[in-house]
Amino acid sequence: MCVKDVTIQNQVGLHARPATFFIQKANEFKSSIWVEKDERKVNAKSLLGVLSLGIVGGTTIKIICDGIDEKEALEGLVNLVNSGFAD
Repeated sequence: MCVKDVTIQNQVGLHARPATFFIQKANEFKSSIWVEKDERKVNAKSLLGVLSLGIVGGTTIKIICDGIDEKEALEGLVNLVNSGFAD
């Protein structure tokens, strides 16, 4: 299992469009992936789950990956968040 805390860089946070990018990236991997904020943990492959966390810019979240490609999944998602969700 791989875990990393990361701060959301874009000002608007994980609203619909960046959350969609995040979920698409998460779905590229076979590992189970979770996002945790304030003791709430949701499936990172679920749009409703991610949106339900209400993640705004500057918020620190925890990304948790567990599976055969967990390291690649964690690296890919952290890079996406750090890029500010740039295409």
